[in-house]
Amino acid sequence: MFQNDMKRKMQFSMEKVKKAIEKGKGHTILSTGITGDDARMAKAVVDAGITMLEPNHPALVLARGYKGITSMHEAEKIRHEITVDQMAEVTHGVRNVVGNDIYITVGIPGGFTEVVPVPLFEEDFMKMSKAGADGLHTHKSSLNDLEELVKQAHKYGLCVDAYIGLPTDFHTFGISAEKPEEVEKVAKQMESIGVDMIGMMTGMSYEGIEAGQIHPLLKERLMAMVEAVNVPTLAEGGINLDNYTAFKETGVNILVVGTAIDKMAEKAVASAVQNFLNV
Repeated sequence: MFQNDMKRKMQFSMEKVKKAIEKGKGHTILSTGITGDDARMAKAVVDAGITMLEPNHPALVLARGYKGITSMHEAEKIRHEITVDQMAEVTHGVRNVVGNDIYITVGIPGGFTEVVPVPLFEEDFMKMSKAGADGLHTHKSSLNDLEELVKQAHKYGLCVDAYIGLPTDFHTFGISAEKPEEVEKVAKQMESIGVDMIGMMTGMSYEGIEAGQIHPLLKERLMAMVEAVNVPTLAEGGINLDNYTAFKETGVNILVVGTAIDKMAEKAVASAVQNFLNV
């Protein structure tokens, strides 16, 4: 593969991220869920001002009604059964309708720590790059596996965003780091192996928080991550209109929102149908 060509592709991709963060004065939204996997919904949020999207394989399980699954929790258990070809098809469709100025990062089978191991081959990285992906959204749980993935992704011009999780998380969504000092260490290690954006899974079960706030421990962990690295940072999980400001105050650059928007969309559709039925 032509190294300079792929390096330039990654530079253009990260420039999109930089512009999105600058436009939001240090913060932006990455839209996922139904808005990442349905081209019509992707266009809707882009028309509204979103410049970062995330199609991913568990969300595609829901979008396709695969095996009758209707909850994200259940979708995570069989996400590995979705194929790279399916994710490439979705990505290509979304890219076609949103244009080239939108940053698209994609979760693919094998890019997460899957329940059933899924190997990734060089041709898979090529498929995603040709489909229009700017990067891969990943949840590997070891630095060695993550480093191998980063090398292959970069070889084909794909940036990588990777995540830090908790050892007690119900699903494994990244490299475990609980205390702030552990988060700092892991974040620096991730940056050192070439991860382009570093995130934290934040949809954990922190009890007793007041409306509009986030748990003090979560806040400390997020701030430790932000302060440890020079690359853009993300937070994903449980972010909604009530706690959005509290998340912004941690200094995280990119707030990933999926379920909250999905629920709004579902409610809007149900309300529209009820209006027709009541006429």
